[in-house]
Amino acid sequence: MPATIVVGAQWGDEGKGKIVDLLAGEHDWVVRYQGGANAGHSVVHDGRTIVLHLVPSGILREGKRCVIGNGVVVDPAALVKELDDLAALGVRAEGRLYLSAHAHLILPYHRLAEREREDGPEAVGTTRRGIGPAYEDKAARAGVRAGDLVDPEALALGIERVRARAVARLESAADFPDAEQVTKETLALGQRIVPLLADTRALVWDALARGERVLLEGAQGTLLDVDHGTYPYVTSSHTVAGGALTGAGLGPRHVTRVVGVAKAYATRVGNGPFPTELTEEMGTRIREVGDEYGATTGRPRRCGWIDAAALRYAGRVNGLDEMVITKLDVLDGLERIAIGVGYRGPHGTSEHFDPDARWLAQAEPVYEWHEGWRTVTRGVRRPEDLPEKARRYLARVSEFSGVPVSRVSVGPEREATLPFFHEGHPLL
Repeated sequence: MPATIVVGAQWGDEGKGKIVDLLAGEHDWVVRYQGGANAGHSVVHDGRTIVLHLVPSGILREGKRCVIGNGVVVDPAALVKELDDLAALGVRAEGRLYLSAHAHLILPYHRLAEREREDGPEAVGTTRRGIGPAYEDKAARAGVRAGDLVDPEALALGIERVRARAVARLESAADFPDAEQVTKETLALGQRIVPLLADTRALVWDALARGERVLLEGAQGTLLDVDHGTYPYVTSSHTVAGGALTGAGLGPRHVTRVVGVAKAYATRVGNGPFPTELTEEMGTRIREVGDEYGATTGRPRRCGWIDAAALRYAGRVNGLDEMVITKLDVLDGLERIAIGVGYRGPHGTSEHFDPDARWLAQAEPVYEWHEGWRTVTRGVRRPEDLPEKARRYLARVSEFSGVPVSRVSVGPEREATLPFFHEGHPLL
């Protein structure tokens, strides 16, 4: 039976949490497949904005079952806090949330190591949550997994090993807590986490065999993928659709639909090239109207025009079947709006996005300009009521990117996401 993957088609922060929450209504299971608590998926639930970092967005839908897959790195303290925060809102995750025993744990040493790195000359602008060092230990076959929480001896040995590696990386043990104390604290947190442990691959396989529908949820965005993003200004995992298969333990035959999510403009957090970035008045205007501040860190996001060439790249890397455009309402009232359709670089003009950071840093955007609709879309609830100029803008984004725009969002509420129609025909 079918599985659907939702991926970010830009540099993250596209509004995936809202779209996953919306699509969860059509699915039985929601599986998070990569990243860690550096993600911040904001969802409006009962009139309140809830930010989820590790728990899949589907947890806010009654009766839906959720999985944190083997491809995720989990900070035990962050997970327990998130469970407590959900319980305070009347959302009980226990009994509906399962954690892969093979997901790796983020320990205090990972956070300290990343903090030291980000304070140095090789900073890439991470959230300092320890994500990168945890994935490094995983790749070095030296990490600690969630399943180790049931074996205190194995956990203690693993924590000592992680501490030693962190000390070696920094050539200092300063400020590094004692391994015995970290083991004690981790075991205490484990009392809340162990009941969640499961063979999540088998859970998902069995669900699909029963004919149940599975939704796979990623974090960050395509252009931050460790292989296919603007390396080295990337995250430490595979954010693309292929990462959903390895991060959840599925084969490609299970996937029948891949949905990309992109804003009607573009944002980026941290360092790295961003050709369509707006650094003056318009960039500030978009940031303030769109409330473009990190849900996890509070950092202001860099803002710019949408880059349709980069979206075309994301469409190809992920095999996107369709795309959802969010935050169209942020562009309400603008006189002119640009779509990036290519680049001028040191070797001429190209319409193709190249994730090579050195090339991209020298590239100047080529724009197609559109007249703005200069009216309010925030209250629109029917696609035919969208302004004609807004519909033309969306159609051009679809044409340039090569991906059909299936839905458009004009506000944070569930009902503010509309099917998109162009000239009377749904783009599906």
